[in-house]
Amino acid sequence: MLMSILSELGPWNWMLLGFVLLALEILVPGAFLLWIGIAAILTGALSLQLWSMAFWSWQIQVLVFLALSLASVYIGKKLMDARRGEETDEPLLNQRAKQLVGRTAALEEPITEGRGRIRLGDTLWRVSGPDLPAGTRVRVVAAKGGELQVEAV
Repeated sequence: MLMSILSELGPWNWMLLGFVLLALEILVPGAFLLWIGIAAILTGALSLQLWSMAFWSWQIQVLVFLALSLASVYIGKKLMDARRGEETDEPLLNQRAKQLVGRTAALEEPITEGRGRIRLGDTLWRVSGPDLPAGTRVRVVAAKGGELQVEAV
């Protein structure tokens, strides 16, 4: 029964596959099925134009679909990479430690052997810098990983 339905659809099989992939893109996280769905729809559009041609066999259709899939994924990746490079008004939005550069605070724990702790807001941060006693005012000069580098004020 399913085979008879698919054979009756003819070139619309590709369109159906494309719309199913686009619908799945909504359910599955990521942006991969979008490009393959677009390739299927383009293959369907070509099939509508070339269906009566003798050379337009299912093997050629699959090859065209694969080529269009590769091309659309490549173009989609380039588009997504170009979007990531755009300037933003909040360049440090998800880089909490780097947002703290320039702030000053008193040492919560002394810096001994190059390591200590400061409290900024409600968080106790590991710091590195010259050995200093607790209570000394320090300025955050850099952030590397989850550790802040400080110097005495």
